[in-house]
Amino acid sequence: MNILGISCFYHDAAAALVVDGTLIAAAGEERFSRIKHDPEFPVHAITFCLQKAGISVEDLDYVVFYDKPFTKFDRILIGYMASPFRSYRPFLQALPIWLRRKLWTDHIIHKELDYHGEVLFLPHHLSHAAGTYYSSPFENAAILTIDGVGEWANASYGIGENNRVRLLSEMHYPHSVGLFYSAMTYYLGFRVNSAEYKVMGLAPYGTPRYADVIEDTLVKIHPDGSIHLNMKYFTFHHGLTMTGHAMEQLFGKPRRTPESELEPFHEDMAASVQAVTEKIVLRMARHVRKETGMANLCLSGGVALNCKANGLLLKEGIFDSLYVQPASGDAGGAVGAALYVHYKLTGENKKEQPFFGIGPEYDDNTIKQFLDREQIPYTDSDSRSTLEYLARTISEGNIVGIFQGAAEFGPRALGFRSILADPRDNRMKEKINAAVKYREPFRPFAPAVLWEDAGEYFDCDVPSPYMLFNFTVHEDKRNIIPAVTHVDNSSRIQTVARTDNPFFYDLLVEFKKQTGISVLLNTSFNLRGHPIVNTPEEAFATFCSGGIDILLLGKYIINKKDVPEKLLHRFVFEQTAD
Repeated sequence: MNILGISCFYHDAAAALVVDGTLIAAAGEERFSRIKHDPEFPVHAITFCLQKAGISVEDLDYVVFYDKPFTKFDRILIGYMASPFRSYRPFLQALPIWLRRKLWTDHIIHKELDYHGEVLFLPHHLSHAAGTYYSSPFENAAILTIDGVGEWANASYGIGENNRVRLLSEMHYPHSVGLFYSAMTYYLGFRVNSAEYKVMGLAPYGTPRYADVIEDTLVKIHPDGSIHLNMKYFTFHHGLTMTGHAMEQLFGKPRRTPESELEPFHEDMAASVQAVTEKIVLRMARHVRKETGMANLCLSGGVALNCKANGLLLKEGIFDSLYVQPASGDAGGAVGAALYVHYKLTGENKKEQPFFGIGPEYDDNTIKQFLDREQIPYTDSDSRSTLEYLARTISEGNIVGIFQGAAEFGPRALGFRSILADPRDNRMKEKINAAVKYREPFRPFAPAVLWEDAGEYFDCDVPSPYMLFNFTVHEDKRNIIPAVTHVDNSSRIQTVARTDNPFFYDLLVEFKKQTGISVLLNTSFNLRGHPIVNTPEEAFATFCSGGIDILLLGKYIINKKDVPEKLLHRFVFEQTAD
């Protein structure tokens, strides 16, 4: 049975293909369109999924959409009618898009794909819930989903048991943890549905001195973790912005102008927003444990990408085991929709779904053709020599771009489309932020560590292969790996097992052999404002456009010193705001 899952029209459009219960392929449309968080119909991602599986549209049994557009439109209309005068402008802006596209999703799918079969629609949070349960290692687990908003729901909990998913309760719009976090992201001058992670990264620089004001005035937190927002201070329910004058009056500060200098107030506000969010998530989790009695928890939704909250949830020990779907945002809804339909229709036993090996991949012959066509100088060496060379060049202070294997699905780079550097160099964080990624200096970098050595460096005793949890760096290691130790002594770590990525694992082993350190700085292979690279051409252009010294394209090594200036300039592109 071939089932195609689709998510689109809001942000992070994606496609996923499940064949006989196994996730074969998945990709975000942004990787192909090069538009970060691209919301459009994912025609390129769908084409990739079908090609990777070696099937055509005619071979599809079902196409599943991750959302119910008519239910969502109902919620939007009710919201606009509740305050028609204030909602007039956003209503006029939104209505044509709904009438032209979003209400005709099934027709668009049939037309764009030339598909003549059945199109199914799942509730948004059921897609999130199914995506995390059916890809988890658990037979039985509680499920918690938290995001901005789906149709009406913005959080839900339920049970995954005996291959079935049941949602037991929902929290409804507008009282949303995700929308609260996004609204404060907007107030802090960052882009909504794009830069919430910046608030998380900025938070450790501040003190949560405004947490009490937020709880007293903005967000009432109930014992079960549900919340009630004081809508006097928010504008997302009736306007084109997330916050307005009332928020500025409350804190005595105007909304920060994007790209302007960050002040201590902004750091303290980020810390306060993060602290309140963590409190809500922990209360939700305790309530879910109490109500379900389950020992395991599956987590999904955009808020589940908050690594600091995830790490705290893990340390609190509310559940014995915790699994977070690697693509917990809207893109991952495509995976959940397809998996849900398969198991609902077949009743088969669930399979654990690895999120490795499901993205676009380029063989060495294709890469060589590109290099030869553009007359790019390169070295072709065997794998042993490559590992030794890369470990040595990284230890000498060089920054290395890695493009090998199938691309990752989700927001994290896991050694397939990564930029790597020496974590021992205290200057490396500043260097990569300024000269490679062209991004804000407060942004932290993640460490990749051999799974068997993780406990030596971090208070980590569980696998973290998808970089979804924060752990504390041991005190005696902070001066050893300063480039991946955040200001609060935390790190969002990736544990690397050989079964997940043999090349990356062997590189870490070689780096340990040469330096005694089994950790590398790992960040995504892209410039600010651009999606992670998807093709050899994009990898080389990014290499030319930033401060990367060495590029590994498949099995071919390119040293920037060997590339003629004229060729470098031809491929350079400018970074954009994100």
